[in-house]
Amino acid sequence: MLEVIWSYLPYVIVTTFTPGPNNIMTLYAVSTLGWRKGSRVILGIVCGFLVVMLTTILFCHELAQYAPGVIEYLKYFGAAYILWLAVHIALSTPANTNEHSINFKSGFLLALSNMKVILYLITLFTAFVIPSGANFFEMLLHGAFVISLSAVSWGLWGTAGGLLQKFLVRYYRPFNILMGLILALCAVKILM
Repeated sequence: MLEVIWSYLPYVIVTTFTPGPNNIMTLYAVSTLGWRKGSRVILGIVCGFLVVMLTTILFCHELAQYAPGVIEYLKYFGAAYILWLAVHIALSTPANTNEHSINFKSGFLLALSNMKVILYLITLFTAFVIPSGANFFEMLLHGAFVISLSAVSWGLWGTAGGLLQKFLVRYYRPFNILMGLILALCAVKILM
């Protein structure tokens, strides 16, 4: 199992720690709402990621067989949601950014529709884990490892948001526009 982890570790590290919808939303939530309220969004991201992970593990063979149709459909749904989120973040102000505008549900839906995560997990399991002869239990262990690394990533992105909170509140408009543009770029990359 360690040999398989070493084979996919560079891929997992780069994919997990680079900017993507989940990481950007974590940074945004903590910088805007603080850790206490922002943790609701992060919990939503964790739960959504877990659902995607378990679904990928359970249906990986079927998804690999039928990936072109499924991925094409999910790609547009995910990109549309991420674009909606990008516009929402870019146009938000401190007055309308509260626990009702970004919350557990928005974090959950973002993680659930995050095409980067879906493609990342499908690639991980079909290119590295399944070819190694992993059984279902071993696939779950690999999933637990990936979720652990993802939690570290979200913690780092949230910490950055918390440390920069005063700066980001002062410059909320340029920051929100920048975060919205980055999310929009994520959506464009999904469609390409």
